[in-house]
Amino acid sequence: MEKPVTEARKEFADLVNRVAYTGERVALTRRGKVMAALVSAEDLELLESLRAGRLDLTQSGPAAAPPAERPQPSPLRIAAEYRPGGPPRPPGFGR
Repeated sequence: MEKPVTEARKEFADLVNRVAYTGERVALTRRGKVMAALVSAEDLELLESLRAGRLDLTQSGPAAAPPAERPQPSPLRIAAEYRPGGPPRPPGFGR
């Protein structure tokens, strides 16, 4: 998904949840050009492994990285669920 930076600012928390819980990637654009991206922690670990040369892209699956250097699951876990539109708000709480 592509999202202009100005819109992403307004929806930042929802975009972060969407990326974290669905794995969707969000390309942030300015004047139609991709400037940055929001990716899941798992995708970030893979990217960092690629940049460090620890992944062999000629293989696929779990054997792509040596066993000792396979990216480990992120220790960060969030006990929540992404729901488009956010949680219901109490009456009179304004939206």
